[in-house]
Amino acid sequence: MSRTSGLHSALKAHLKRTLRQGRGAISGAAARIMTHTSRGPRFYGAFMTREAALAAMPEDRRAGYDDETIADVSFEQMCERMPWDYPIIFWLDRVLSGLPDPPSDDAATRPSVGQRDERVAVIDAGGHLGTKYIAFSDVLDLTRLTWTVHDLPGITRAAERAQAEGRIPAAISFEPEAASLPPADILLASGLLQYLDRPFAEFVAGLHKRPRYILLNKVALRDGPTTFTIERIGQGRVPYQIRDKTAWHQEINEMGYEIVDQWRIPGLGHVITTHPALGMSESRGYMLKLK
Repeated sequence: MSRTSGLHSALKAHLKRTLRQGRGAISGAAARIMTHTSRGPRFYGAFMTREAALAAMPEDRRAGYDDETIADVSFEQMCERMPWDYPIIFWLDRVLSGLPDPPSDDAATRPSVGQRDERVAVIDAGGHLGTKYIAFSDVLDLTRLTWTVHDLPGITRAAERAQAEGRIPAAISFEPEAASLPPADILLASGLLQYLDRPFAEFVAGLHKRPRYILLNKVALRDGPTTFTIERIGQGRVPYQIRDKTAWHQEINEMGYEIVDQWRIPGLGHVITTHPALGMSESRGYMLKLK
């Protein structure tokens, strides 16, 4: 065998090993080059940490959602109910009815969350312009809830301006500072976790009290180590987290919550174009209850 053919065989073998190990076909350097292109795959690059994903993006491409100029993008579409909203609606209705709790000896005298005189408090984390409140308003009695949206300052400024113009229900409150959020019975986070810039357990621990119930939707998961990729959004780029499903379930348990229900959301999985060997992610929703 010639040296050239031997080198070719060695390179092929190395590439196959790399793909099997899930490290992808394109290096981090190539991923950095791709951030300069206006047209490219939606997801590219695979990194162990959010910081590494950020470092692979030029500063002028690092987009964020803290921008009131983009708040109205797809607003009407986001106010429509989607198939994956219905498990959330189902569990909100059960909480309001006081049904998630098992019967007990004093069930007749002990008021449940949805049966107390005061209204049920909801924090809608990453709730944008209150789009879930609007989407759920004609199928749930939301007068039984107080609904506070927690989002970035730019988004909340745009929301309050739209609210003053009458485009958003006055019943929704907006609060950009986590420390200023009121205590809540229910934490709702739909599509937030892949963009959250801190561990979810840390976010929950920072609230005034741990919510009795947590409703999550569109959580990106995979069978394997947690991976951060780069998502292209127009001309901008953002880190996108795909969690290790086993470690995620362990995190939920260590937070002091139990999984009451979970559901898979078909059609919302993603393949990282530059790292297809990592496989397709899956999207899940959860109903969690404080132990």
